Amino acid sequence: MTNPAGLLDESATKGILAVVNAVHGQGVPDETLELVHLRVSQINGCSWCLNYGMRSARKAGESDERLMTLAGWRDAPYFTDDERAALLLAEHMTRIADSLDPVPDAVWDEVADRYDEKALAALVLWISTTNLFNRINVTTRQVAGTGMA
Repeated sequence: MTNPAGLLDESATKGILAVVNAVHGQGVPDETLELVHLRVSQINGCSWCLNYGMRSARKAGESDERLMTLAGWRDAPYFTDDERAALLLAEHMTRIADSLDPVPDAVWDEVADRYDEKALAALVLWISTTNLFNRINVTTRQVAGTGMA
């Protein structure tokens, strides 16, 4: 199937892109947003988003060490405490069905201690939107490497 967002009225795509654009410049470094996008896409197995995200991260100057160790971010020495908090939130928000308390207060507090409310809102929207993209692309079997500029 062609990507469903493109099949509907253009307002669907515009709405999604408005959220994507709104999160930038809200206090979360773009590098962190790139890492979060990739980690969520790893969890969800979205090859299209992983391919796109890797290209985007590399273009933004992300190092091979960080990209290659992202799945093991807890043990890799390449990530800041702020990035670790964002990645922790991303994992909990992505795996909401895996726990009766999907985002425990301790996780939320860790992120809230590192990001102000505006940045935290941007993170929540970014993680949610990445999950949306992943679910669309996995469901409709979008092929990695297609549809990229």
